[in-house]
Amino acid sequence: MGFTVSEIQPTPNPNALKFILDRAVVAQPTSFFNKEQAVDHPLAMKLFAIPGVSSLLLLGDFITVNKTPNVPWKDITKAVEKVLATA
Repeated sequence: MGFTVSEIQPTPNPNALKFILDRAVVAQPTSFFNKEQAVDHPLAMKLFAIPGVSSLLLLGDFITVNKTPNVPWKDITKAVEKVLATA
């Protein structure tokens, strides 16, 4: 059963957005600073497959997605929502 994104919040970092979900995604805070660290986490691997995603923080009912500066958010947000909906 996938996740529904109830809200997307800005952060002080213009290259990071907080995706608020309809339920908890993890029990313990989990950070991935690159794709190689996420190799054993299927959801994180799917998110890293989105061009421009550079790091992830999974905490309770939200995921903070960091992107590379050269990729616009419009190219990432819909893809993140799609991955989460099918997770």
